[in-house]
Amino acid sequence: MKDPATITDISETSDVSDPVFEEDDSVEQILESTVAPEKNGIRIDKYLSETFEDYSRSWFQKLIKDGAVLVSQKPVRANYKVASGDSISVHVPEPEILDVKPENIPLDILYEDDDVLLINKPKDMVVHPAPGHPDHTVVNAVMYHCRDQLSGINGVLRPGIVHRIDKDTTGVIVICKNDRAHLSLAAQLKEHSITRRYEAIVYNSFTKDEGTIDAPIGRSATDRKKMAINERNGRPAVTHYKVLKRLGKYSYIQCTLETGRTHQIRVHMASIGHPLLGDTVYGPQKSPFRLMGQTLHARVLGFIHPSTGQYMEFEAPLPDYFKELLVKLEQS
Repeated sequence: MKDPATITDISETSDVSDPVFEEDDSVEQILESTVAPEKNGIRIDKYLSETFEDYSRSWFQKLIKDGAVLVSQKPVRANYKVASGDSISVHVPEPEILDVKPENIPLDILYEDDDVLLINKPKDMVVHPAPGHPDHTVVNAVMYHCRDQLSGINGVLRPGIVHRIDKDTTGVIVICKNDRAHLSLAAQLKEHSITRRYEAIVYNSFTKDEGTIDAPIGRSATDRKKMAINERNGRPAVTHYKVLKRLGKYSYIQCTLETGRTHQIRVHMASIGHPLLGDTVYGPQKSPFRLMGQTLHARVLGFIHPSTGQYMEFEAPLPDYFKELLVKLEQS
């Protein structure tokens, strides 16, 4: 069966069996997909957001409303449910021209070459511009550092960004300097072959040293700003955890991700009674120790290098606040 997720130029008519993401300012860009039998009956906006993970469901909903999503060359409504064999094409609009400016913000660089840049992101720094955070982001910083050497696949708001971590989560993140590197890393993320190990401090002690949480995550039915375990509409999510140290009322743990859903570790750990220390969204509303945001650090990131084909692993040291907190908890 041909891969259902391909992107082609409007002028292309050849069969493409592997995912292709091409950027060419001279031609219109189109996302194309053929619905597999196991996807039969899914709402089209949900289907598209699951098939093309770089784009949000709300983005597809807007394009459907604008008549830019076609099934068998005909526009469909937002409540259309895909059928096996449907040929879907999405006409991607020209990227919005926004004033995202390079900013001379110091970066804690872990590694850099012609393809990738790995940085240790500090706490309280947003990865890319968004409403409420138009500047002082990782993107502003890497635009200054890399100049014009950034992948353009994710558009003007997220140049070079192939994955992200929350504002208050610290640790290693990779930036892609060209589209080839971006495609390679995106494919590895989709295949769940990238190594992602996090460290966190959570509430409560564990009865066993390690375990696995396999529970789908989706938008909360009661609060649209939050994620939740969602058996009906969630996407598969798997987190492996291991206790590194017991700290009385708290625990210092390591989490290894198989998938990368929004707020995955925060939601999964809260679901088993161990919300992250400082996380006032999924845990207690009052944060002890004057913490600002969850105590979560992306410690290790490993992947196959897009040019050399060699596996490389990068580690970001714990931030000072995290280390000081561990000492305080150990002493108490």
